[in-house]
Amino acid sequence: MGFKNMKTNFTFADISLFNSMEKNRAIKRMEQINVVVDWSRIESLLMRNYPVGKSFEGNDAYPPLLLMKCLLLQQWFKIDSDPELETQINDRTSFKKFLGLSLDDTSPDHSTFSRFRGRFSKDAMRKINHELLSQFAAKGLTINEGIAIDARLVQSASHPLSNERLQKEKTKRDTPEGKVDKNGKALKFSRDLESDWTIKNDVAHFGLKEHASVDTRYGFVLATEMTPASHHDSPYLPLCVAGSCHTKEPIKKVFADKGYFGKPNREFLALNKIEDGIMRKATTGNELTEYETARNKAISKVRYIVEQYFGLSHLYNKAYRARFPKLIKNALDALFRQMAFNLFRASRILKPA
Repeated sequence: MGFKNMKTNFTFADISLFNSMEKNRAIKRMEQINVVVDWSRIESLLMRNYPVGKSFEGNDAYPPLLLMKCLLLQQWFKIDSDPELETQINDRTSFKKFLGLSLDDTSPDHSTFSRFRGRFSKDAMRKINHELLSQFAAKGLTINEGIAIDARLVQSASHPLSNERLQKEKTKRDTPEGKVDKNGKALKFSRDLESDWTIKNDVAHFGLKEHASVDTRYGFVLATEMTPASHHDSPYLPLCVAGSCHTKEPIKKVFADKGYFGKPNREFLALNKIEDGIMRKATTGNELTEYETARNKAISKVRYIVEQYFGLSHLYNKAYRARFPKLIKNALDALFRQMAFNLFRASRILKPA
């Protein structure tokens, strides 16, 4: 089995729509995106990390780059489901042009998108995001001089369960009987058992937590990690810093709110010769000085950039709620969202050039 030949053959329908395509804003937006990225280098990474297309048996598979572009369209155009994505690709001229399909070509089946996600790994997606950010740096953008780190709560894709009921369900899932449905077949769909409970502002929350670092100059998302909601923010600062190293240039300063205050993070930054931009927090017997209060206000004016990313993805991608009942799938979804967000932002920043 190899990959399908997706070379575009123009039809009379394509030619008749040529004039209208020139005035299509969606096409212009995606052409701007194509200008800022070298897709061949992304495709090379995909081919090395995608385990399909090497067998001589079976039908030809869709090229992984085409499937990745489909999932990017899903992020950019707020498409909630894979069946709807299939419908939109079949319906929209701009989508087919971006994917390199003629009007006669049909979209991959919605189940193909799901299988594509299932075959992908977090490590492969991180390599692709690293390659993309490296390309932006090569175009002269300083992407990690200063970084802002924060976390947000994400609602579970399933209805909440009490801790007691959740533990029972986890114990049941670990048994042979808990892995099959009533017909004895492997479970295809299951509820979320990896989310858990936490309290924020006196409100109980059941779900996950997304930890992210964002470049303070251009607003690129440099790293993202998904955990159960009960995980504290502070231990993830070193992980986000390490995930933000996409160029040979060192990170100069890290900005973060009071949730990351503490000796371990201060020592980590000092050890790595990174300037400390963590807001200070009053402790028992130690009130904030005037200097520390003023410093906190100055830091808050810089670290807003990560909250801006959270706000935009909340508004346009419904990132406040998990799409899938499994942590790994939601982590991959966040990494795809990171790629889509960075591509769109780069197309705006590099547009004048």
